[in-house]
Amino acid sequence: MTRTICVVTTSRADYGLLYWLMREIADDPGLRLQVVATGMHLSPEFGLTVREIERDGFTPDDTIEMLLSADTPSAVAKAVGLGVISFADSLRRLKPDILVGLGDRFDLFAAVPAAMIARIPVAHLHGGESTEGAIDESIRHSITKMSHLHFTAAEPYRKRVIQLGEHPERGFTVGAFGLDNIARLPLLGREEIERALGFSFLPRNALVTFHPVTLEKETSEAQCGELMAALEDTGGLGIIWTRPNADTEGRIINRLIDEFVARHPQRSAAFTSLGTRHYLSVLKHVDCVIGNSSSGLIEAPSLRTATINIGDRQRGRLRAASVVDCRPEREDIRAAIEKIRAPAFRELVSAADNPYGTAGAAVRTWEVLRTYPLQGILKKSFHVVEAIP
Repeated sequence: MTRTICVVTTSRADYGLLYWLMREIADDPGLRLQVVATGMHLSPEFGLTVREIERDGFTPDDTIEMLLSADTPSAVAKAVGLGVISFADSLRRLKPDILVGLGDRFDLFAAVPAAMIARIPVAHLHGGESTEGAIDESIRHSITKMSHLHFTAAEPYRKRVIQLGEHPERGFTVGAFGLDNIARLPLLGREEIERALGFSFLPRNALVTFHPVTLEKETSEAQCGELMAALEDTGGLGIIWTRPNADTEGRIINRLIDEFVARHPQRSAAFTSLGTRHYLSVLKHVDCVIGNSSSGLIEAPSLRTATINIGDRQRGRLRAASVVDCRPEREDIRAAIEKIRAPAFRELVSAADNPYGTAGAAVRTWEVLRTYPLQGILKKSFHVVEAIP
C-alpha cells in the first residue's frame, strides 16, 4: 500500500534543506509525495518563492496564506492562529499518512498542532537544537513534544530530544540537511556568480545575514546599527546582504539594509532570496559570513568559510573552530573581522571539522520514513531519562 508523506515548507530557507528529501520521496514508487507551501513562499515581499518549488518540478497540493502585512508580535500570533485554522481544513482534504516539517518557524508551529489533533503522525527534522536568543527555541521544543519521529542533525541534539521525554527508538541522528546541498548541487564559480547577481566581488567580501533577536524587545534596530557601524569602517570589504525572514521587527532590518546599500552602492548589494544554489555559491567564494544565521554554523564550515556569529540568537548550537562569536557591539564586530584576517586563523578554517558531520541526511531520513511502522505510533508515553543511550 502506498504511503502518503506530506512535506510542509514555509520559506526559501527550509525548502532548500527539504529539497533532496522531497526528491527521494517523489522518486520512491512506494511513496506518494504531497507538498504544502505556506508562509513567506506566497509573499511577493519575500520573493514569492513558491515559484522556485514549481520550477523544480514539485506542484504544491495546497498553498496556505497566513502571513499578515505586519511584523509585530500581535501580527505573528494572529498568523499562527490563521495558520492552524487553514491547516485543519487542508489536512482534512489531503489525509496524509505522515506530515514532515523542518525546524522552528512559527509557520510550521501552525501546521503541527493541526496534524496532531487530526491524528496524523508528525516527523520533525532538526529538532533538539538550542537557540537561546530567539522564540524559535520554545517553538522547536514544542514541536518535538507534538511529533512522533525525530531526525536530528547531531547526536547531542538527539539526546536532548530524549531528555524531553521522547523514546530513543524514535530518534535518529541523520546529520544536517544543508550539507546535502553542498555535496549534490553544482556550485557556481566566482565569475559565474558575479554575472548571476550583477555584483562584482572586491578582493575581500562578506555575506551578511542578520535576523531579529525575537526574545529581546526593540533591539533589532540597535544591534543591526552596531553591525553597520562596524561595516562602515571596512571600506575595502564587499558586502552581499540577504534579507531576514518574516519575524518580528524584520522590516526594520530591511529598511536599514536598504539605507546601507544606498550609501555604498559600489561595494554592497541586497537580495530578498538568492535561492539555494546561488546562496551556497556566494558562501563558498566570500571570505566570511557575518550575522546570526544558522548557515554560518552549519554550512559555512563545510565550505571552508569563516563565520562571525553575532549575539545570542544562535547561542547553544554546536559550532566549529572556524566560528568566531562576538557581542552585537561595533568594537567587538570590528575585532572579529580583524581576527579572521590573520593567516593562522585562515589555516584553522581550512582544517576545521564540521560538528554536523557529512552529507546524507535526506537518504537516511527517507529510509526511515518509508518503512517505520505507523501502527500505534500516535500513542506516546513519556520516556524517563536515567541514562541516555
